[in-house]
Amino acid sequence: MDERDRSPRELAERLGLVAVGAVALTADRIDELAGELSERGGMQRDEARQLLEESVARWRGDATRLTARAGQGLQGIFVQLGLVTREELEELELRLAQVEHRLRLVEGPAEPDTPSVQD
Repeated sequence: MDERDRSPRELAERLGLVAVGAVALTADRIDELAGELSERGGMQRDEARQLLEESVARWRGDATRLTARAGQGLQGIFVQLGLVTREELEELELRLAQVEHRLRLVEGPAEPDTPSVQD
């Protein structure tokens, strides 16, 4: 399948998977890749390791930005749908509890009904 035949969604999914894979690289794996690059590419092992670490750091930053951008997009959709966030709901619950408390203070303590004395 040609890259031009893929939908934007498929390309975004692939980009996400690549970013997750890059983030998941461990220090041991970076050492292995640095060794392979130094053998095949004719560069020093330290140079190869530095290049890989810089690339992983850049990919991690890209993955973080992509996640943040996706979160902002979802937040916009939630607003359009009229959904509230957990934080907004908790704030509203707190405000309601404060109003109820103030109302109880204004109403004062409940007085027991005293029977009227009729002669």
